[in-house]
Amino acid sequence: MFTGIITALGTVREIIPPAAGQDMRLVIAAPWPDTAAIPLGASIACSGCCLTVIEVGSDWFAVQASAETLARTTLGRWKAGTRVNLERALKLGDELGGHLVSGHVDGTGEALAAERDRQSTRWRFRAPQALARFIAEKGSIAVDGVSLTVNAVEGAEFGVTIIPHTEAVTTFGLLQPGDAVNLEIDMLARYVARLAEFR
Repeated sequence: MFTGIITALGTVREIIPPAAGQDMRLVIAAPWPDTAAIPLGASIACSGCCLTVIEVGSDWFAVQASAETLARTTLGRWKAGTRVNLERALKLGDELGGHLVSGHVDGTGEALAAERDRQSTRWRFRAPQALARFIAEKGSIAVDGVSLTVNAVEGAEFGVTIIPHTEAVTTFGLLQPGDAVNLEIDMLARYVARLAEFR
């Protein structure tokens, strides 16, 4: 589990594409001082996608991405140099500053437009139609792993506000209209909708 509070910006260092029954392998440079001590099998959210550590070095870790992960996320579009939002798994007793995020990306959305609002930036996104019903005004959503509050909803489009701090410490500072983003809907919304189907 994660909180959607990004703790570091990483950089994709190397990608070995899938071939002959092999999953994609990614090497991601991370600025954490204890990167080499990350245990094998640990979970790290990489731009919202929970991935399992399979190898570590002094300033990097390696993960694998299955065909299912590549089909549901933006990982298949990453290349060497891509910046990545990083969050280590939540420990019991840690502060829950965002909202509960599983790292199980539901699908990809599209960044539509950004508009300055004093010091902050209002971003508008389009979600896949199948996910739109789970997105509610003042509800939570994770965009590329960042825990955000939904400001407005209109059909499959929704808006969020990014404060300067968030823009500085996440990939929102690099985001451009037209970019694809990983979306994870609020866990509570998912289960409420599922229960409603059985009424």
